[in-house]
Amino acid sequence: MARNPKHDILFQPIKIGPKILKNRFYQVPHCIGAGSEKPGTQAANRGMKAEGGWGACCTEYCSISPESDDCHRVSARIWDEGDVINLRHLTDSLHKHGALGGIELWYGGAHAPCMESRAIPYGPTAQASEFEYLTYCHEADDDDIKYLQGLYVAAAKRAVQAGFDIIYVYGAHSYLPLQFLSHYYNRRTDRYGGSFENRARFWIETLAAVKAAVGHEAAIATRFAVDTLYGADGVQALDDGLKFVELVDREGVVDLWDLNIGDIAEWGEDAGPSRFYQAGHQRNWTDGAKRVAKVPVLGVSRETSPDDMAARILDGRLDILGFARPSIADPFIPLKIQEGRYEDIRECIGCNVCISRWEIGGPPMICTQNATANEEYRRGWHPEKFAKTSSSCSVLVVGAGPAGMECARVLGERGYDVHLREADTELGGRVRKVVKYPGLSEWARVITYRQIQLQKLKSVEVHTGVGKMTADQVLSYGADRVVIATGSYWANDGTNFVTHSPVEGLDASLPYICTPEQVLMQNKPVGDRVLVVDCDGYFTGVSIAEFLADRGKKVKILTPLKGVAPYTHFTLEAPNLHRMMHEKHIHELTSHWLLKVQPGRATAYNIFRDGYKRAPGPTTGELPRRPGTEVVEVEFDTIIAATGRVPNDSLWRELAARRAEWAKHDVQAIYQAGDCYAPGLIAQAVFEGHRIAREFESSNPQRPQPWIRERQVWGHETYPKISDRQVVG
Repeated sequence: MARNPKHDILFQPIKIGPKILKNRFYQVPHCIGAGSEKPGTQAANRGMKAEGGWGACCTEYCSISPESDDCHRVSARIWDEGDVINLRHLTDSLHKHGALGGIELWYGGAHAPCMESRAIPYGPTAQASEFEYLTYCHEADDDDIKYLQGLYVAAAKRAVQAGFDIIYVYGAHSYLPLQFLSHYYNRRTDRYGGSFENRARFWIETLAAVKAAVGHEAAIATRFAVDTLYGADGVQALDDGLKFVELVDREGVVDLWDLNIGDIAEWGEDAGPSRFYQAGHQRNWTDGAKRVAKVPVLGVSRETSPDDMAARILDGRLDILGFARPSIADPFIPLKIQEGRYEDIRECIGCNVCISRWEIGGPPMICTQNATANEEYRRGWHPEKFAKTSSSCSVLVVGAGPAGMECARVLGERGYDVHLREADTELGGRVRKVVKYPGLSEWARVITYRQIQLQKLKSVEVHTGVGKMTADQVLSYGADRVVIATGSYWANDGTNFVTHSPVEGLDASLPYICTPEQVLMQNKPVGDRVLVVDCDGYFTGVSIAEFLADRGKKVKILTPLKGVAPYTHFTLEAPNLHRMMHEKHIHELTSHWLLKVQPGRATAYNIFRDGYKRAPGPTTGELPRRPGTEVVEVEFDTIIAATGRVPNDSLWRELAARRAEWAKHDVQAIYQAGDCYAPGLIAQAVFEGHRIAREFESSNPQRPQPWIRERQVWGHETYPKISDRQVVG
């Protein structure tokens, strides 16, 4: 099936500097946790996108010096010959499929914590970072500025050696060039401070130096936050933002604009989570630059609709479409559009779980929608290709939540005879509950993508509304193997991670106590004064609080954590979630837990109420510090208990107890996938369903197969060598 002609514009080539971009699909720089030190992962992840039809793919931000070290997070680096060798593998993988390779040269200034290098970064003004704890920069003088510009030039030359076609001077997200441009950071009074022209000088001189050095071999790009959203203290689109675009274009030192908005402290204003920002949320901020720019302009906005993509170019808003998260969710978007396979596009849900792994500092990047993200090299997985089985094995998958749907889909792609059975009348499991929360409707794409794919697979039968299967029904079903994917449920007795025990008096069978499922799916009545008890720390507690506040309830959140929903700091939702709580008068009681619950009254205590001085020696039968006795009484009409999820594994336990009967029923093996095995992120449930299906022929798919570990092997050459140091003291 051919593509729709209205999408032809997406496949027109465009010239950027000395290079030709074969189409308008451009994977902008984004982090995957590989950097330069996991070259196999880096090349396979971006190379997969090149295979999927992208015109260009970029590294994550790439440090140009040990003075710009972002550990504990993982950036790329281009410090020496070793990095050149590793990154050359990336560009070779891109060029093989006709894609250009881009590198984003990064110097963080005050925002570079340098935890590994222990170096001191330079900045326009000596100041502390508002993003990193206890991180300061040293104010650069004229000699230091020349030195910094020299670092960019040296890195650009190494980038050309590594085969890159597009070289960025990265200034967005409040990094060094923008620090010089913005009043918020730049308090200088010399020729690099004060007036707009002076503040723009460092960035323009650096671009000019890089272009003079390598502009005949590579396109020169810059990533620019056209509005930092700080008001008059920062860069504003209708003031310094557009003025800067005009000034740089007049100087002729850039071949490509990559525009966004926001800063680093709240970069969720750029990588907007779908809870708050729909696709295209940056358009009104960045579109103005196209009217004044003389070179191609690209922008991002988590576009997933081919119609919207084409409209942005045809309407004169952009020349090139930039993608990060959608390219993670589906590396084959361009090819699917080109082939007219629109229903096969795996759309990004904007949950930002991918970003959360970078924020935590723990590779690899993961994706809720695409279980193969970052597994291309280390596990050998391809998002669109599956090893066909030669087995005639039939498989029963019990439960059609995210794990069960994904497991059935992949088993079906591999040619297994699959029956997917769901107790409820609809597919989706816990995702059907989640999408009822404010702002989380796009998460339903987890269901719709898999539902469409399952319908297309001739070897998969889907049965809904069958009720909960019993062990007898499973054993007598006639399947050779069984995957149990029955999910999890919220504890109805308050079991939690603080005490690992139930809470006295907390029983969700009582009329004044509810679990989130009882509110969302069973419409259990909720009183006017609501106490949400959250021991989860992600979206559930704060979402059910907003859900009820929107219905006129007076809501308070009680949590043992030091703040409400701390995981949302990693998904970039936290700043606006806390603004929402303030605006909707949702109160909070943090670092507290429940002692007991009585009708209308909860007795809570500060989890740090015990004395800080420890006993001088061991004790028996009592705390080794002064026990605290202070309590807080909280009045309520209804408690919502999101204290912890419990695996719904009763079916598995009954089947396991009857293991001796499996052979009699010709059942070879039974496995568990997703939350019924261990509750976790939706992304983890999808991954486990996918992994088990990929590894179905192993001796025990319940246990993961080894993956490739990229590491320094002792006795092999290192870059740099200790002998490269000028001094070995």
